[in-house]
Amino acid sequence: MTSALPRPNLAIGAYRHLKRDIIRGVYAPGEKLRMSDLKTRYDLGVGPMREALSQLVSERLVTAVSQRGYRVAEMSIKELEDLYDARAQLEGLVLELAIARGGDDWEAQILAKAHALSKVVEVHSADDMLDIWDARHQAFHGAIAAGCDSPHLLQTRAWLFDQAERYRHLWLCQTVFSAEALDAKRHEHAALTDAILARDAATACTMMREHLMTPVPIIKEVLREQGLV
Repeated sequence: MTSALPRPNLAIGAYRHLKRDIIRGVYAPGEKLRMSDLKTRYDLGVGPMREALSQLVSERLVTAVSQRGYRVAEMSIKELEDLYDARAQLEGLVLELAIARGGDDWEAQILAKAHALSKVVEVHSADDMLDIWDARHQAFHGAIAAGCDSPHLLQTRAWLFDQAERYRHLWLCQTVFSAEALDAKRHEHAALTDAILARDAATACTMMREHLMTPVPIIKEVLREQGLV
């Protein structure tokens, strides 16, 4: 007798869908998250939604207001600058270690991911283009970072990335749908890859930090234009 397939975890599904909507701006910073509206939108009961909200509170995407329910966490220029500076500093350290510790397989993974990223072409919808380019972009940077061979540093890196994701999405929308911006990113990635493969740690780390900070002015402009801060 074959065992029945396990039921999907409804709370995990609610968490993923709500997180995606918050990151993509369906809910504005500071907006009240009414349980009745959430239940209708996601077709789920109170239990799974509360679990999802609690998880998002721990990730600082949602705030719990005593006796008043939940709100989307605010965004700010100060948080943006701090998150991106922390990410840039850590990414430089991770890259320095990766260049010292990474082997031939590490280099091969970087080349493969860089090639896949450079080959993103027009797809069926804007959402698909956004998802595909972002996934390949993350894979490229993830392949570089993997060479540091430090689970604790990689865990911290992942946490900072998650914290910055709402801000990153604003930048992505300005970049992925602009042929000029994408071309500039291709050149940045190619130059960064060359420096890494040359094992030029000083040049590569400087380039990496600068590369990670380039979205900040763009995000600041969008935050102000859209009245998000």
